[in-house]
Amino acid sequence: MKTLVFVSLVGLFLHDTTAEMHSLKMFYTASSEVTNFPEFVIVGMVDDFQIDYYDSNTKRVEPRQDWMNKVTDDDADFWEWLTERAVVAQHVFKVNLDNLKRRFNQTGGVHIVQVMYGCEWDDETGDVNGYDQYGYDGEDFIVLDTKTMTWVAAQQQAVFIKQEWNKDKAELEDLKNYYTKECPDWLKKYVNYGRSSLMRTNLPTVSLLQKTPSSRVTCHATGFYPNRAMMFWRKDGEELHEDVDNGEILPNHDGSFQISADLQLPSDDWGKYDCVFQLSGVKEDIVTKLDKREIKTNYVNSYMIFVIIAVVLLLVTIVCVAGFCLYKKRNAKRPPSPVNDPAVEQQMMLPNQNT
Repeated sequence: MKTLVFVSLVGLFLHDTTAEMHSLKMFYTASSEVTNFPEFVIVGMVDDFQIDYYDSNTKRVEPRQDWMNKVTDDDADFWEWLTERAVVAQHVFKVNLDNLKRRFNQTGGVHIVQVMYGCEWDDETGDVNGYDQYGYDGEDFIVLDTKTMTWVAAQQQAVFIKQEWNKDKAELEDLKNYYTKECPDWLKKYVNYGRSSLMRTNLPTVSLLQKTPSSRVTCHATGFYPNRAMMFWRKDGEELHEDVDNGEILPNHDGSFQISADLQLPSDDWGKYDCVFQLSGVKEDIVTKLDKREIKTNYVNSYMIFVIIAVVLLLVTIVCVAGFCLYKKRNAKRPPSPVNDPAVEQQMMLPNQNT
């Protein structure tokens, strides 16, 4: 059953950040009968930035950040070395998937085995933490408790695997070394390569949004970095906890983040309320007063819709009437053209020079 272990073969890396935390995660996905998707994919990430990619179609690990090319300054053969290990992982995970299908008494159909492993490092305190977990068909399967260095079965089919892996003390010691030393070392190296991108600070654009005049008011901030941020509503300078729905920090496609907080429509003076956005590393808060004039909405009430429809119909009617009149005018019965009269034609003929 050792074929299910691959975490010690490749040294890579990520996670989301809190305080001054940096993180490295590796995602492995093996699948069967998934249309238009490679049978095996590896994605590496540092601080929510994708740093590399491999799949069973290209059979090549490639960088996804320009600053990751700096790794070849220390090791010219790094990408070839990483590709060799990715190819090995591809074969290992094919066996993993077949083994799991047998354990669950499955044959054909769509099935997916996933592994997420990596570490995080606090660059202020030096604290490190690792994680290693397997999933099958969208559910947890087996997880490594890196505090006690023991495997924990999340499903009955994983109990035997857990028992076998927990017996292998040498392998557990290797994993402990990886998650406490090797992985953090890789992470520190990558953070250093991408410092200008990973350590930057971008302030957001903050907007007040509302779907309808009676719905909640949303304070929305987007485009900020890093993701160590908070947003909340205040009344008379005091943070509100009731009638407020605080959203989670979500990633944008460009590597920045967004967050929102909803406020139940106030029944009293709107001037008492404001939205506060705080970003780690920035001293000044971004405070947005609740002002009806500043709220953006694409809401159009029923009366306005009626007026718009009426105006459009009127314009269409005018265009149709004008077009019909023009058509009738152009096609009205007219007398024959004088050019078609033989007498007029004779009169219009230029005299011959010889006559």
